Amino acid sequence: MQIKIDDLTGSEVGRLIGEHLQGMTQNSPPESIHALNLEGLKKPEITFWSAWEQGELLGCGALKQLDSQHGEVKSMRTSSVHLRKGVAKRILQHLVEVAKQRGYKRLSLETGSMDAFAPARKLYASFGFQYCQPFSEYKEDPNSVFMTMEL
Repeated sequence: MQIKIDDLTGSEVGRLIGEHLQGMTQNSPPESIHALNLEGLKKPEITFWSAWEQGELLGCGALKQLDSQHGEVKSMRTSSVHLRKGVAKRILQHLVEVAKQRGYKRLSLETGSMDAFAPARKLYASFGFQYCQPFSEYKEDPNSVFMTMEL
């Protein structure tokens, strides 16, 4: 698997982000959706990676710099045809490694509280993320859970 910085211009990546947003819409009320669209992911404080194998897009993930010592995991998504193959684990490993290289002391994330998000929460917990209070500009929301880890 090759994980590379992506400029978000490819059609495959566009479709995967569309799939991600559709999944959020199916499982979360509109006011609780914090997923970013393509334009939102192109902000300077966000770095986006895509994962590929033999020319096929497997998944994606992004890091948002909140400040010089705190990053946020964004847009973690595995292509629906590559679920349960370890794609998300590899992408998350990559994001954690990059966060450490950048000198971040903390890495945080927001995900859904509903059953559909249980696999994601389990993955994050396996990396050492722990539940926490809302961070950055997030507010308490029964449809969201917040997780963080010290690096």
